[in-house]
Amino acid sequence: MLDNNHRVINYLRLSVTDRCNLRCIYCMPEQGIQFISHSEVITYEEMLHMVGLCVQKGIRKVRLTGGEPLVRKGFIGFLERLCLIEGLEEISLTTNGVLLKTFAADIKNCGICRINVSLDSLKPERFLRITGQDCFERVREGLEKAEQVGFNPIKINVVAMKGVNDDEILDFARLTLEKPYHIRFIEIMPIGEKNTWPAEKFISAKEIQKKIKTLGDLHPVGRNLLDGPAERFALEGAKGEVGFIGALSNHFCDNCNRLRLTADGHLRGCLFSDHETDIKTPLREGKGDSHLLDLISDTILNKPRDHGLLPYKPRKCVRSMNSIGG
Repeated sequence: MLDNNHRVINYLRLSVTDRCNLRCIYCMPEQGIQFISHSEVITYEEMLHMVGLCVQKGIRKVRLTGGEPLVRKGFIGFLERLCLIEGLEEISLTTNGVLLKTFAADIKNCGICRINVSLDSLKPERFLRITGQDCFERVREGLEKAEQVGFNPIKINVVAMKGVNDDEILDFARLTLEKPYHIRFIEIMPIGEKNTWPAEKFISAKEIQKKIKTLGDLHPVGRNLLDGPAERFALEGAKGEVGFIGALSNHFCDNCNRLRLTADGHLRGCLFSDHETDIKTPLREGKGDSHLLDLISDTILNKPRDHGLLPYKPRKCVRSMNSIGG
């Protein structure tokens, strides 16, 4: 389905839960987070129903996010049922990797072939400082297990922060020379009312790319219709690739193909816009599918033209990332 700015909307990011077993400094501060009550979190049955309706409106790809999806009880059973929905061409998962070793084989057996693992440091002590948890070895073992069971590709999401982990940019890029990893470097973004926007930690996608070019030429990698916003490249002779997501410095709004369904059942046309459509309430009130389909259509048609953010002086999205979905 096309929105009012002639963009094809075919990709839904679905937040399974707002709970997480890490406390990353740019996402969930240790104190002050108000979690959604269990009664307000959408059930698996409601998610499946909503996804089925979204497919009728042209959604062909679903990415499961959180919080951390793997902390929600019954997730694998839900995943099995999601993979049976006709019309979906791709289902993928974003995880912090802490529980990946335990669940990798089950996830693969459901039919999921693509996963993203959020990992902002290759140094255990720094990982602890960034995430608040001493879980680096568990994430490393999870990546190894994911390789063993045949996930391809394995994407690693790196939120680049000046003075925090920017000295590891080349280390992450070098991983693609030896392994078929897709490393995604992401600009830090102003998400969440409780988080202070750290302008001094901002490093642009172009700066990151310039650093990586010291390793060799970067060759563009082709895109397909269901791809996310990353600009994709490969180093000469690399087994994997690198990508750059410049949400602030290099707006990709003109090509944005995504909707987001929050953990409490609100449909959003843009990560940074606080305008959202309540789908859960009419669903629980027994409104018919035609009404729900109209709500989905309205959200798609009225998807914001752009997010209106500027680097260094951004406005904030009030909701925290864990409730919107990473």
